[in-house]
Amino acid sequence: MDFSFSDQHQMIERMVYDFARREIMPIIKQHDREHTFPHELLPRMAELGFLGICLPVRYGGAGLDYLSLAILSEGLEFADSSVRETIAVHLGLHALPIFQWGTNKQKENFLPSLATGEHIACFGLTEPGAGSDVAAMGSRARRDGDDYILNGEKMWITLADVADRFLVFAKTNPDKGAAGISAFILERGWPGLTTGTIEGKMGVRASNTGWINMADVRVPASHRLGQEGEGFKIAMSALDNARYGVAAGAVGIIKACLEESIAYGRQRQTFGQAIIEYQLVQQMLAHMQQSIDIGQLLVWKAGWLKNQGIRNTRETSAAKWYCTEAAKRAADDAVQIHGAYGYSDEYNVERHLRNSKSAVIYEGTSQIHTLVQAGYALGDRQDRPMRCELPAYDPAYWEAEA
Repeated sequence: MDFSFSDQHQMIERMVYDFARREIMPIIKQHDREHTFPHELLPRMAELGFLGICLPVRYGGAGLDYLSLAILSEGLEFADSSVRETIAVHLGLHALPIFQWGTNKQKENFLPSLATGEHIACFGLTEPGAGSDVAAMGSRARRDGDDYILNGEKMWITLADVADRFLVFAKTNPDKGAAGISAFILERGWPGLTTGTIEGKMGVRASNTGWINMADVRVPASHRLGQEGEGFKIAMSALDNARYGVAAGAVGIIKACLEESIAYGRQRQTFGQAIIEYQLVQQMLAHMQQSIDIGQLLVWKAGWLKNQGIRNTRETSAAKWYCTEAAKRAADDAVQIHGAYGYSDEYNVERHLRNSKSAVIYEGTSQIHTLVQAGYALGDRQDRPMRCELPAYDPAYWEAEA
């Protein structure tokens, strides 16, 4: 086992942390306070290749591997969860599913504009009455000649009011439950497709979260992703990508909390000495470092499996479950170390605590992941081969122009 980063991985790590410190952190606090999306970051993220970091060069991507996606996610969330969410949704939940399940024509038509940032994309699965229970979704898709007619509503959709393209799920055969769900790529501006923003969120305030409404939206059959009835499998494989990014990003939160806590602890004096000298403060710092080490190992293992083309649903679930819970504990401890100042947005740890709470809910709640892991441990849950697996990373293919 080799746990060292390649020169390429070290370059990505330096690049993303430099971007986080120089370009995200100076502006993100104000966006968080005003609940506004940092549109000004998107062109720079596209220029640096972040929006298509693990897509092949032939599709406009940076041609890097899946571990590079984890390094990117960690560094972005070191600054703020909202910015990392853009990558998880745009790339992990939209572009990578097209790369995995799309026809050659769909890949050629859709991926280049996503990789270069010409179009921003989102993922519409959750509904007002269907979250963890995906099979309960009420959205419907009816075949009408060469088109489908879609009706339904999606809720809690990241980038809903920002995206140009939407990967949404609807039942083409309601009698089959999860096996009757299909996936469709929609485009902003189509008649009957409207979106809106949800206000008043506790955290991730600099990320757009909203709803999608579909009222007799006519979708060409060429925009159906995968076969009819494969929507559930497409959604679950997409969530493997998003959970991977969420787990890596949570490590970034812990790193930020540790750095902020050490800096504050060294300058804050009580009873004649810096509070970092107190053992109970050191205990909290030690737990943060421990969580970073464990979390990175879980993430890197999942990334290695992705690079090899090996199914990693169990490992990615475990990483998401552990890292997000650890990030919430670390942020809570960081606020405690900062005392009353930690309860104020003068310091970043207050924002990290609010943001960390969201990650134990989205992309599968901690309770769902607990049951998933129990299912694997008991032997009740087994991963079956899919018609389209996420391709293993092949540098020769990924880096080739065509």
